[in-house]
Amino acid sequence: MNLKKLIEKRNALVDKLNEIVKKAEDETRAMNDDENKEFDQVTAEIRALDATIEKIRAAMSVNKSQEPEEPAVKKAEKNEERAFAAYIRGNLEECRAAGDMAKTDNGAVIPKTIAKKIIELVKDICPIYALATKFNVKGDLVFPKFDDSNGPTASYAEEFTALTSKSGTFSGITLKGYLVGALTKVSVSLINNTEFDLTAYVVNKIAEAVAEFLEKQLLVGTDGKMTGLASCTQNVTSAAATAITADGLIDLQMSVKQRFQSNCAWIMNTNTFKAIRKLKNSEGDYLMNRDLTNEFSWNLLGRPVYISDAMPDIAASAIPVFYGDYSGLYVKLAEDINVQVLKERYAEEHVVGVIAWTEIDSKIVEEQKIAKLTMKSA
Repeated sequence: MNLKKLIEKRNALVDKLNEIVKKAEDETRAMNDDENKEFDQVTAEIRALDATIEKIRAAMSVNKSQEPEEPAVKKAEKNEERAFAAYIRGNLEECRAAGDMAKTDNGAVIPKTIAKKIIELVKDICPIYALATKFNVKGDLVFPKFDDSNGPTASYAEEFTALTSKSGTFSGITLKGYLVGALTKVSVSLINNTEFDLTAYVVNKIAEAVAEFLEKQLLVGTDGKMTGLASCTQNVTSAAATAITADGLIDLQMSVKQRFQSNCAWIMNTNTFKAIRKLKNSEGDYLMNRDLTNEFSWNLLGRPVYISDAMPDIAASAIPVFYGDYSGLYVKLAEDINVQVLKERYAEEHVVGVIAWTEIDSKIVEEQKIAKLTMKSA
């Protein structure tokens, strides 16, 4: 089971915990023996998953050389977490005692420690974001876009004869900051439970909401806002409107230049995956194979396969498959995240709304790294 699924399972269990408590609250009664037993079992499972997730992350970073953290740094991080939880609970006295949080017109700025955890979780949950080129800053970012469609040029030289340059042209691409809000609802009973890890719960929920939004935008995009992979210029059109062929997949793979192939991967949804999974070559061998060394367990024509529910099904004129090195997609997710607590708005639901505001944008800067398969029109 990969890290994304473990995190999703953990969050589902926390939701289940919330439902158990809310049912007793709604019926104005104490939890019965079965509910208490289930609550304890779910809590134990969450703690076990937390331990496993931490170990996986530790294993993933074992080769990274890091300076040992100073006790003062750890203390500052704990204080930031305390201040964040206290702010959500509305305990402003404890929030100030823990170091307070910078206030804005939209609420308060999430401490860097918490913001970084959110961004790291988004990377774990959203593989497309993890594979892209990432920037975690505010404000507009301008990048030179290099068009080398003609390729670099080298030739024999003669004295007194100038070389003709075909090495490409530059243009500018700007990553802006489109404001995005991620809403999380937290049960009042969980907020009032001092034993409950409120910070971890809210961080996970915000990361899930941002990751779900980000994945769809990075794939499909929105007119006038973020640019997704669907806007890439390298395109292969299928031979049929409702079926993908092995030849079409080979054409798609070969449309990306060889020098980028080592970091390429496929992206498709589950239904497309099932259809391609059944394709065979002339010798009766399946094109897609198990790869236990790859986190997602499958490869197609030698490259890993990523599955996303945000991708469309196979249909006339649809774009069901991407192939490429997704570092060609540049993404800005600002680390300065504001948080706003809404108590009155959701009072009838007996929950508190927590909105995280951040700036996000994406553009394809290196077009030659990415290609799409477009189904033939009907």
